[in-house]
Amino acid sequence: MKQSKTSLGIAGENLAKEYLKQKKYNILDHNFRCRFGEIDLVARKDKAFHFIEVKYRRSVDYGLPQEAVVRRKQQRVRNTALIWLKRRHLPLDTEIHFDVLAITELAGKMKYEYIEDAF
Repeated sequence: MKQSKTSLGIAGENLAKEYLKQKKYNILDHNFRCRFGEIDLVARKDKAFHFIEVKYRRSVDYGLPQEAVVRRKQQRVRNTALIWLKRRHLPLDTEIHFDVLAITELAGKMKYEYIEDAF
């Protein structure tokens, strides 16, 4: 049975949260939305904040998941991150990273590729 795009996205974000928790990231926010766009996950590790775009694919028939984070999406995430920081009264010189977590399901096994400072 084919999953809807929404349920597939939720499944991917849940997998991403568990993966990041195992890597000692503290999840601060998920699906943060504003007029500029959406950020899948916001996490903190040490003193740095990570704005993470999660891409989950059940196959690579249409390319790798990280290839879907195109320039336009990157700009939306950057603009949204500035709003997130501002709403929490964090200084704009706060250490931040824009990361991609690509999750691919291959032959029933999950493959995770975490790309820090992807853009």
